[in-house]
Amino acid sequence: MKKIAIFPGSFDPYTNGHHDIVVRGLKMFDEIIIGIGYNSAKKNRYFDIDLMVQKIESVYADEPRVKVMVYNELTSSLAKKTGADFLLRGLRNTTDFEYENTISQMNRKLKDGLETVFLITSPQYSAITSTIIREVHKFGINVNEYLPYPLEE
Repeated sequence: MKKIAIFPGSFDPYTNGHHDIVVRGLKMFDEIIIGIGYNSAKKNRYFDIDLMVQKIESVYADEPRVKVMVYNELTSSLAKKTGADFLLRGLRNTTDFEYENTISQMNRKLKDGLETVFLITSPQYSAITSTIIREVHKFGINVNEYLPYPLEE
């Protein structure tokens, strides 16, 4: 049976830290679905969702085990539809763990057998957050060094 994991997030934008988690996750899973969700707590995206899909797909153009999906439902519902039994999440710090642990427990309750696998962020990416990247970009700073794809030339 294939081991399928969903790597859910708003990915606004998708960073080198996210990419690192997927690359490392490929050592554990047969397929990873990068699920770009509409987060009801985040009303407006900074980067267009279609642009993010295009950029993320370009990163994994030569890796057929990675797929990109946009979804607007509970992550546990997406897992049921795709046959995923795992969620893949990255943790930068204990604050991330506290937040992610609660979500993990609810997801497991909503889809029996849905396990969350946490990977500790590689040290060189621990300070990178999508929020910081957006803020820096708003002020006209080129952020390409923090992304696994060129955003601007």
